Amino acid sequence: MKILILLFLIASGAGGWWYLKHKHGDEPQYLTAPVTRGEMTEAVTATGTLNPVVNVTVGSQISGNIQKLFVDFNSQVTAGQVIAQIDPAMYQAVVHQNEGNVANAKAALELAQLTAKRKQALVAEKAAAQADLDTALANLHQAEANVTIQEANLEQAKVNLSYCSIYSPINGSVVSRNVDVGQTVAAAMNAPVLFIIAKDLTQMQIDSAVAEADVGTSTVGQDVNFTVDAFPYETFHGKVAQVRNAASTVQNVVTYDVVISVKNPDLKLRPGMTASLSIIVAQKSDALKIPNAALRFRMANNEATPAPTPEPLTPPGAGRSGVGNAGRIKRRDRTVYVMPPGGGKPAPVPVKLGINDGITTEVIEGLKEGDLVVTGVSNPLPASSSATANPFGPRRF
Repeated sequence: MKILILLFLIASGAGGWWYLKHKHGDEPQYLTAPVTRGEMTEAVTATGTLNPVVNVTVGSQISGNIQKLFVDFNSQVTAGQVIAQIDPAMYQAVVHQNEGNVANAKAALELAQLTAKRKQALVAEKAAAQADLDTALANLHQAEANVTIQEANLEQAKVNLSYCSIYSPINGSVVSRNVDVGQTVAAAMNAPVLFIIAKDLTQMQIDSAVAEADVGTSTVGQDVNFTVDAFPYETFHGKVAQVRNAASTVQNVVTYDVVISVKNPDLKLRPGMTASLSIIVAQKSDALKIPNAALRFRMANNEATPAPTPEPLTPPGAGRSGVGNAGRIKRRDRTVYVMPPGGGKPAPVPVKLGINDGITTEVIEGLKEGDLVVTGVSNPLPASSSATANPFGPRRF
């Protein structure tokens, strides 16, 4: 009896070991996903900074102490409004000094005119030499020139006095104020920045940096959706207003400035906010699509797998429909693996692809709705096999 029990245990253990070793055999279990229909949007993602369309820097052409400030941050101003006052005392004194110089020059001119007139009379009566008349006429001309010089100095002094009042050049809102009452501004080398005034904050723009690989699909008029950190659950909208040709290179990465026009009627958006935006390149409402994992899947090397054909280019707009730039998207021929309806091994099927939203890809030809495409395997082949089910899957050692 004991011998029978012992033999039974040995047989059970051997059978269990054999079952575990040969469980499921070498047949992999495939992961599949159905071909579905739905809305698809291909977009170019980028980041940018919100700025007013017109941003004017207001400075000072003269040096002096700030005597008065008439506006503050966020103040609404109109063109020609006085927004700051520099102490005019020194410049007023210069004006008075030049007024005196003009009066002195005019008195000297009167004297020179009288002298020249007398010399002319004496020369006519031959009571004076011609040289004396010439000297008198030269002094007269010098006096006339001196009056002109002093009047110009007076005019310059009055202009400098007028610069003591700082005016707003446009209608808008004060974005930044860089001075306080009593502060001294020095305009010896360049004009100091006193204020930054935005013309109209209801109309703004985003200066975004788009990579060179994506700038080819960005054109004027495309719709743009974007979010800002201040309102993470709200999506704002804009349009591409300009694609600038000037390139910027940072750490060997080339980007181009794409300007997005944005309406801001409720003034939620503020200058300097960082926007995460999506430029809508192509959009379809009823696209046949498959997961991108199906395009990455490849069968084992020991199974027949036709090589993918090259990726031909299709002329823009040929046989395409959709919104935006759909006609300019490049068609591509690829091979995916489809599970037969009755089961068995996946069969390779050539397909023609359309737009890609980063998760799924549009299928133009080759598949129909409801087909099961292979996206991976749940029990990959043993490590001794030379093939891998998914080149992007985990490596086995």
